[in-house]
Amino acid sequence: MITLFQFHHAIDTRVDNIRDNHPDWLCGKGCDSCCKRLAEVPQLTATEWDLLRTALETLPADRLRELGRDMAVLATQSTRPIVCPLLEQSTGACTVYAQRPVACRTYGFYAQRELGLYCHEIETLVAEGALADVVWGNHDAIDQQLKALGESKPLTEWFQTWQANEQMKRIISE
Repeated sequence: MITLFQFHHAIDTRVDNIRDNHPDWLCGKGCDSCCKRLAEVPQLTATEWDLLRTALETLPADRLRELGRDMAVLATQSTRPIVCPLLEQSTGACTVYAQRPVACRTYGFYAQRELGLYCHEIETLVAEGALADVVWGNHDAIDQQLKALGESKPLTEWFQTWQANEQMKRIISE
C-alpha cells in the first residue's frame, strides 16, 4: 500500500512537471479562487487528518478558536459555494499548506473522467486550446488510492471531534 507521503510525492511531481512546462500557470501562491468556491466541505481520510491535525496543533490559540467558530458555522451551512476555513483571507494563503489534503494538492492539475477539471479559469484556457500539451493527472485513480488510506469524513467532522477530545482532556487534567 502506498503511504500518504509517497502519494504526496507522486502528486507533487506531476504538479511540478506541469508548472515547469507552464511557468505562467494560474495555480500558485495567492491564487485562492478554488478555496473560495468549494462545492462541498473537503473530505479527508484518517491519514490525511492525522497530518493536518499536527499542523493545526502548532497554530496560536486565537487562530484555533477562530477556526473552531468557522468550522461550526460551516458544518451547518447549506448555501454554496463555501469558503475553506483554512484559508487566510487576508493573504489568500492556506494556513496549513504543507499538510493540505490530497484534494487541495490535485485541484487544477488533475482531471476527473466524468467531471473534467474544476477550476473555471483553467477550463477556459483548455477550451481555448491554450493547454493542449498538458498531461493531466487522473483524479479517478487518486480517488481509488485515497480509499486505501482509510475512512473519509468531512473536515468539519474531524475538526469538531478533535476539539471535543481536546476539551475533554483539559477537563480531566484539571
